[in-house]
Amino acid sequence: MKLKLDSLQHSTAIGWLIVFAWVGLTGCERMAEPIYVLNDETNKFDSEMRVKIRSILSTHCGTPQSPKMLGKPWFDSDRLKQGRDVYMRRCVQCHGVTGDGAGPMAGHLYPSPRDYRKGIFKFTSTPYGAKPRREDLLRTLQRGIPGTSMPSFARLPKEELEAVVDYVIALSKRGELETQLNFEADPDEPEFDPDIVKELVDSISDSWDSAEFAEVMPLTPRPDFTVEDVAVGKELFTSADVGCAKCHGNDGRGQTAANVVTPLKDMWGHDARAADLTSGILRGGSRPLDIYRRVFNGINGTPMPGFGTSARIRDDPELVWKLVAYVMEVSGQRRSGKVPPVGEFTFAPYPWSGGADANARADAETEPE
Repeated sequence: MKLKLDSLQHSTAIGWLIVFAWVGLTGCERMAEPIYVLNDETNKFDSEMRVKIRSILSTHCGTPQSPKMLGKPWFDSDRLKQGRDVYMRRCVQCHGVTGDGAGPMAGHLYPSPRDYRKGIFKFTSTPYGAKPRREDLLRTLQRGIPGTSMPSFARLPKEELEAVVDYVIALSKRGELETQLNFEADPDEPEFDPDIVKELVDSISDSWDSAEFAEVMPLTPRPDFTVEDVAVGKELFTSADVGCAKCHGNDGRGQTAANVVTPLKDMWGHDARAADLTSGILRGGSRPLDIYRRVFNGINGTPMPGFGTSARIRDDPELVWKLVAYVMEVSGQRRSGKVPPVGEFTFAPYPWSGGADANARADAETEPE
């Protein structure tokens, strides 16, 4: 187990060394003029249709040199440019110029950097399927995402953080509009109906605006957790009707064949393995409120469902806090010296490079110390 954790830390460290090396090597070079690239679906159309889609995107979303906030022509352009400058210094190496998660370092990182173009963000305070609030994105920047290569930018000035949040939202809206244009495109009719384009723009913009008023708050006050709460939470966690154990396993380690060997996919096409809760790394945040929202809402873009609409929770909303109590207990086991037994699947659930090297690591991890 120690070897597996050391390997994960080693892998993360290598990823960061690559990022720093890339920045160091290119820092004095003159960078090529950035451009927004078209998505794969747009590139399947002929050149005439691609030109038309790019023209609409430029009209409503601008270019890297002159970005615009879709649906808000009055938005402060200087603020967006400030956000762009921060993004190009701090974010583009992983997330790419277009926000597609395909920056020059992306291939060296696991999990992959977020592709903003779908308008989907995992860790939000809003219901499943809704856009994030600005505060959600800001908090992600300030705290980072534990267990990934997304660092904390808490040391940056608040003004820069606010500006880069605006720019990320602008990139996300651009990606959403392009996807909608793909659906509306007719190869036999390259002209888009202006009224339909306006409807798409308004719908995307409204979905972001409405998220600011959709914050999910607990249905009941948080109690002082007791041993009894943890026991009830464990019973819920392992029960068939709530079903957490189907993916996370009865012990919370995610040691199930369905999770490790044949995992489901997320909205970005990546393996969506349920977390090993005993690792103590909760990517969406470790506050009781963070865990409550993950349990109640689910996690956007992933197979992780929300349990807030289940009949059992509707009948007794306090049960959400019982699940929170159990997750907090499980996630704190290692810190308290309670190392869980090795599970059936002893390899790390992420891609190693090199088959022989990977097999050697797996063999080493199964040998007794």
